[in-house]
Formats: sequence, C-alpha cells, structure tokens
Amino acid sequence: MRELIAFPCVGDTLVGTLDAAEGGTGLLIVSGGNEIRIGAHRGMALLAADIAAVGHPVFRFDRRGIGDSTGANRGFEASGDDIAAAVAAFRRAAPGVTRVVAFGNCDAASALALHGVGGIDAFVLANPWVIETADALPPAAAIRARYAERLRDPKAWLRLVTGGVNMGKLAQGLSKVSKAPAEEPAGLAGRLAAGMAARAEPIMILLAKRDNTAVAFNEAWQASAFDPLRGRLTIAERDTGSHSFHTAEDKAWLREQLLRAMAP
Repeated sequence: MRELIAFPCVGDTLVGTLDAAEGGTGLLIVSGGNEIRIGAHRGMALLAADIAAVGHPVFRFDRRGIGDSTGANRGFEASGDDIAAAVAAFRRAAPGVTRVVAFGNCDAASALALHGVGGIDAFVLANPWVIETADALPPAAAIRARYAERLRDPKAWLRLVTGGVNMGKLAQGLSKVSKAPAEEPAGLAGRLAAGMAARAEPIMILLAKRDNTAVAFNEAWQASAFDPLRGRLTIAERDTGSHSFHTAEDKAWLREQLLRAMAP
C-alpha cells in the first residue's frame, strides 16, 4: 500500500511517500540533485515498490523547495534538517520499523555522509559526490581514465592523425590531468571522509565503475584522510557507466545490494 504523508521541517512542510510493508527494517531513500522523490524515469518509485514487495517499508520524500515540499531549496549541503525530519516521519508512519537503512545516490549520498542525523542504523551511499570544479570539464580522475581507455583503442589514434579530435578540448584535458593530485582531498572530499569516519553505523559504498562521479570518488578514496574507514565499510562496484543504475541488469544489482544491507 502506498501512502502520501506531509510532515513539518523547520517551519516548512515536506511531502513524502510510504510504501508500507510488515518488516522491521525500513529503507529511507534520499533523492539526489534537484530530483523529486519519484526519481528519473520513476526509478525511485519502482525501486520502492520492489523493496516493499519483499517485506521492507520504504519512505521517499522531497526536501524543501523541491517537488511538493514548501520552502527554499538550499541544496544538499544544507539538507540535514530535511533528512532528520524524514527519518522521524518514517518512524511515526511505520511504528513497526526498528531499523532504518538510508540510501542516497550522488550528492544525496554525500548529504547522508555529511550530516550527523540520528535514527539511521546503516548507510548505502552510491557514487558519492566529491567534485568541486569551476570548469565544464569532467574531473581529472575521469579524464585520466578516459584517456587510458582511448590509448588502447586503435580507432582513437586514427581519429587523432586524421583531424577527428578537437585539439582545443584535448589541450584543456591534458592541462587538467597534468596537475598532480593533492596529498589530501580538499573541501568536500575531506569533509565526507571526516563525516563517515565519525559514524559508528555500517556504511556500504556502491560505485558505477565507469561513471565520472564514481571515478572521482575512487581517486579521493586513495588519500590518507579515508584511512580510518578502511576495513570498516564495504565497497561494491558495478561495471557500468550508468550513474543511476538504469539498465535492467543494473537495477537488479542495486536491489540486491540494498537487500544485502538490510539483511539482519
């Protein structure tokens, strides 16, 4: 059964959707970017129905300023109150839930890592967003990975010698990747490392191996700031370039990982 629920958040009203089920472990889905709770191509709504069908209640919501919720959109870095309000609303609406697993993709994963929200018992963070760049190019780690792939492709060499490559873009990319990576992740990546290290709850990281956001996270992960997390969390990779795990096979894999995280 699917139920629409309105609940308060710092003077505003958020709207969420509960897919009810009898299980004691529930899934809280936090939307990334400015995406509404239904998800791209109804992806989050379909995922919620699938998880609820095997016995786990699922709660999705629109943060302030998004979709059906009131207020100003302050972005993922200011969404701690929204997540906390959603956890409380979920537990009120599904009193049989004794354990909440929170799932977010991209900057929703980063939001979950950054904010010390209570009432969450485990985290599944997919393709955490660590990119801070002022230009239109992909992150340096993704450019390096793409160049390495192309250097193994004879057709790429043919395009280069026949003028089929944009030399301006190539020069920009080479300039970006030539800069040595910092010893420690600065800014957002460093804050994510600190946020995750401060948590005692289980954390699972899911990565779409060929996605630019995942590639950037993987590079940040090599820094010593993440050392306290090594051995404490689980990382699972899917050999896909789909950031949102949108193919049928990717969706099945994502569902499997979520159910694994929700298992007793």
